[in-house]
Amino acid sequence: MSTVDTLKSRSNNACELCKSADSLNVYEVAPQAQNSTDNTIYICSKCEAQIEKREELDNAHWHCLTETIWSEVPAIQVAAWRMLNRLRTESWAADNLDMLYLDEDTLAWAKATGDHENDGAVELHKDSNGNILKNGDTVVLTKSLDVKGSTLNAKMGTVVKNIRLVEDNIEQIEGKIEGQTIVILTKYLRKQGS
Repeated sequence: MSTVDTLKSRSNNACELCKSADSLNVYEVAPQAQNSTDNTIYICSKCEAQIEKREELDNAHWHCLTETIWSEVPAIQVAAWRMLNRLRTESWAADNLDMLYLDEDTLAWAKATGDHENDGAVELHKDSNGNILKNGDTVVLTKSLDVKGSTLNAKMGTVVKNIRLVEDNIEQIEGKIEGQTIVILTKYLRKQGS
């Protein structure tokens, strides 16, 4: 039986964290030496996006962990422990953390990424109006910009299609203007249609 089939059977075709049946994916709980059903969980796209910090943390969504913490599957326990730690400023999450017991090896695995030491804040690329930007979005310049190292002047109102997010800097995106790929500060643009 394949990993996917085993996970579907184990989860009853529902997210192993929130019980949703929508957009389910296999998710490998890092770090791991090799992929197996012991260190893999079956989760919905909403849980995955928030675990991976691609989406703002939705406090209400994670109340499901009150039941999930009782799972006997170590990978589920690790994912639940990490999310509860990110939400630890909420009284319900702190209470669940106090109740959750992990054996030594599972706790070491849960702490291995260091994610529990950070708060639940998610830093996302946002335009000048606070709209969340994603790869492939179309944006409009809100200020005329001189491009360093070039004679190009990007005028206010210029439309930049199919942007790419700069991964290690939430204040920058990459886009093409007049055939040149340039880095643009997010504070000088707005998402088109917003």
